Amino acid sequence: MATVQRRSLFILFALWLVIYFASIFTPALLDDADTVHSEAAREMLTRHDWVTLYANGIRYLEKAPLMYWSVAASYTAFGISEWTTRLPLMLGVLALIFTTYAAGCRCFGERGGFYSGLVMATSLGPYLFTRFLIPDVLVGLWLTLTFLFFLQTLDEDSPSRWACWGMAAATALNVLTKGLIGLVFPIGVIGTYFLLTGNLMRGLRLRVISSTVVLFLIAAPWHILAGLRNPPQGNVQGFFWFYFVNEHFRRYIGTRVPHDYDKVPLLLFWILLLLWLFPWIAFLASSLREVPLRWREWRSQMTIRQRGNLLFFLWAIVILIFFSFSTRQEYYTIPALPAMALLVGGWLEREAETAVGSRERRSAITSSSILFLVGVIAFAVAVLLLLSSKTPAPDSDLADLILKHPADYALSFGHIFDLTPQALGAFRIPLLGAGLSILLGTGFNWWFRRRNTTQKANWALALMMVGLFVCVHNAFVIFSPILSSKTLAEAVRREYHPGDTIVVLGKYEDASTLNFYLHVPLRSLHEPAGNMWYGTQFPDAPRVWETRASFEDLWKGAGRVFLWTEEEKPQPLKALAFREIAHSGGKFIYSNR
Repeated sequence: MATVQRRSLFILFALWLVIYFASIFTPALLDDADTVHSEAAREMLTRHDWVTLYANGIRYLEKAPLMYWSVAASYTAFGISEWTTRLPLMLGVLALIFTTYAAGCRCFGERGGFYSGLVMATSLGPYLFTRFLIPDVLVGLWLTLTFLFFLQTLDEDSPSRWACWGMAAATALNVLTKGLIGLVFPIGVIGTYFLLTGNLMRGLRLRVISSTVVLFLIAAPWHILAGLRNPPQGNVQGFFWFYFVNEHFRRYIGTRVPHDYDKVPLLLFWILLLLWLFPWIAFLASSLREVPLRWREWRSQMTIRQRGNLLFFLWAIVILIFFSFSTRQEYYTIPALPAMALLVGGWLEREAETAVGSRERRSAITSSSILFLVGVIAFAVAVLLLLSSKTPAPDSDLADLILKHPADYALSFGHIFDLTPQALGAFRIPLLGAGLSILLGTGFNWWFRRRNTTQKANWALALMMVGLFVCVHNAFVIFSPILSSKTLAEAVRREYHPGDTIVVLGKYEDASTLNFYLHVPLRSLHEPAGNMWYGTQFPDAPRVWETRASFEDLWKGAGRVFLWTEEEKPQPLKALAFREIAHSGGKFIYSNR
């Protein structure tokens, strides 16, 4: 393995600091996954229960606990806030960048390691999918660490105990991060690698028995305790059925109960994986030429570089194929990105080492020309959008300027299709900045590669992404009131008294921001569904669901009631007296007092 250089680590750390750490303070946390997961971590502290997850006072048994433990630990150390919520995930990104660098160093030398880390730090996908609290980047971290240990075993005549146990420990942490896929992916990738190389017997030399013991010692205790504390009760089948059968197998084949999730079309799912590697996707096709894909190569004595490229290729392909047959979201492929970053990083190192006029240099110029064309088109689109945008009226609510398209919300960023010319007027500065960043970055990349200064060309793309991320973050802050109910939570806080009731016209996760910021349980005027459905089946679950009749009785009763809704004149209030407390982002708070 090449010697790690402090200079490279410092540069990668500085990029992380500017891109990721600087963005953890804003905007407000979002409704749905962001505050549902944050609330689960917060309730760990208030309940002093680190085994059974709760959200809104209801058992939340569908997720593995490691991400929630890390957020709860952050709250314990630094208090409960937006930035402490995001800190563990951002530290996970930093660890992923460094681990990718280490894997690249092992296979491609120090320069290849640095370029691999650079690609990981500046690719589009990891940034986008750390804007809210989901664990998929952490899955990528544990996979990278697992395969780094595996590469070490391939360099040893007799795989060392510590390398094998390291693989087992990283796999166990992955199981504690996102369930059984943390086990499926390493077995699938490593098993396929041994099968192709005709070396299945070597798999038995990975200290299987002791490594299995290590894996179970780390991963099994929480699962056992969660099962014991949440056994079958009456009609409730308990933790083991819900977590393993419903949330793993039935979710995979599309029969999960309740059926309240969407599925990204297969072709779009594959295309988006390429988008998440932007702008380095331009060099992926060239890097795939480095992958040994012939039977003779697999069965020969491969070099460290060849072994790494084959492993990284299988890593990406196994994940992509696995989710192609499942119910899928576009961010499910994020754990494959470190593999693609390593493939591209290794190729960038080879390009830099080859002579002027080599096949690698010519290929890079061609790829840069195509990328520059994309940059020109992106800039032209940005200019057209700017010209078609209209200046919004002072103090106007962005929600009044958009047109909602719920059918597009199957995509995590489907709200972008809600924008109208009037709404675009609020995004002129980040839109112009993004267009210029892409034009200049792709242009300088092409210019420097034409002059065979590859290092400057790569830095042009990296700095382009820094500028683009700044613009994306600013746009995200502007758009966040549409996705968050924090402003409404603050309005309720000013009038709330103990004993008051907050009802959501919809599912709990639609307004989970209220729960997180107010530390008050919510009720739902909706048929049982969503994140609270299973937990409310337990006999000790608090009252959550309201029917139309029970809501009217509650509204007319002696207690004060707040209603969150996305309708200006909601049907349940048609025949009732009410007062508007606040509205923001297309959402309203009404009260019966």
